[in-house]
Amino acid sequence: MMQKGQGAQINPKNKFEKFDIEPEDEYLNYLDREGEEQVARTEIIETYPKTIVNKVPSPDVPMDWSINPYQGCEHGCAYCYARPTHEFWGYSAGIDFERKILVKKNATELLEAKLRSRNWKAEPIMFSGNTDCYQPIERKLEITRKCLEVMHRYKNPVGIITKNALIQRDIDVLEEMQAYDLVHVVMSITTLNEELRRVMEPRTGSVKMKLQTIEKLTDKGIPVSVNMAPIIPGLNSHEIFDLLSAVKDAGARNANYIFVRLNGPVGEVFTHWLNQVFPDRASKVLNQIAEAHDGSIKDSRFGTRMKGTGTMADQVRDTFKLARQKIFGDVPKVNLSSDHFVKVDTSVQLNLFG
Repeated sequence: MMQKGQGAQINPKNKFEKFDIEPEDEYLNYLDREGEEQVARTEIIETYPKTIVNKVPSPDVPMDWSINPYQGCEHGCAYCYARPTHEFWGYSAGIDFERKILVKKNATELLEAKLRSRNWKAEPIMFSGNTDCYQPIERKLEITRKCLEVMHRYKNPVGIITKNALIQRDIDVLEEMQAYDLVHVVMSITTLNEELRRVMEPRTGSVKMKLQTIEKLTDKGIPVSVNMAPIIPGLNSHEIFDLLSAVKDAGARNANYIFVRLNGPVGEVFTHWLNQVFPDRASKVLNQIAEAHDGSIKDSRFGTRMKGTGTMADQVRDTFKLARQKIFGDVPKVNLSSDHFVKVDTSVQLNLFG
């Protein structure tokens, strides 16, 4: 039976041997969607890593550095490419990824130490290179907000990727950062169909809330682009023109896309989900995904994994290119500034003379 409010319905076997972690339990009694409540038991596991700013080795990602305050993600997107990273912590990429959330309690201190280090040269840092920095637990813990406040103090540029309306809470900080050209927000929007959104990414903000978020950020002068991610043939691939038109009307300045890729155990999680939710078209969808990745639904190759190859991928690419040009025209790149970077936190020094 389908478990509501959850993406993965199975826990695939972890390819690594599970090691011992003592979890701290917490009950989250809300669903981060327009105040609607749903009782969901989630384990919140406190961790204290040695680093928080990570070098990004992928040529497919536009920024060289990333921050992920949380490991695992409650949003429940069955297609999420980040699921396999949970295996390194001894958990499954399936249900565990959504229900066992590792919280990096010392993220703020580690970030400040990085920005203060003599070897750091101001470069854009991406929030949510792996899991969403605005997932539900952020409402309570505010680790992302505290990290943004540190970035603002040091005037270090930041990119943010999210699919949650919770970012609206931090518009005050983001607006102040934008005065120095320090921020670029990318909203991830997969579909305009609310019924599809509810089953495909059950614990994210609604379509209405995502569009409203674009409007509110844009109204404050904060540049917002949209990532239609992922495009899944047979589910949302027909929405390209309509979705780009809707986000443009909401104030988005540009749009890009990612073609679905089901790396590692994500293929098993997604296939199981697809057969439960859309049994009538599951086979066709999976065949089209495989066609776009040289015959396999799993693709981890740099350069092709995010766009695909072959006829199906070419059709999506050409359609998206045409829609973007027609709807957005020629859009200049967002240039984040490092000119205002403060190497030393002067507020700390001034307090010595208080």
